[in-house]
Amino acid sequence: MAMLIRTPADLGAVLRDRRKRLKLDQATLAKRIGVSRQWVIEVEHGHPRAELALVLRALDVLGIPVEANTGGPTSRGSSSAVDINAIVTKAKKGKA
Repeated sequence: MAMLIRTPADLGAVLRDRRKRLKLDQATLAKRIGVSRQWVIEVEHGHPRAELALVLRALDVLGIPVEANTGGPTSRGSSSAVDINAIVTKAKKGKA
């Protein structure tokens, strides 16, 4: 089943659900990822500043595939182009 993840909270919910379905506790998952249990808690609660490399490692450990589909229309409009410069600029403004 595919799910659109639009917010850090959405991602946290997916990670928490998968962890529980695999019957892993937070400490075990943290050890497999190579992070602290506190990091797992923060990500599962939607902490918006989690390091991407660690999030990707968590997804891999949990067996959650990541797919970027830019080939068709989205609910936000019919354009499939991604303006990475706008995304980076917006992210930098959020850190100020």
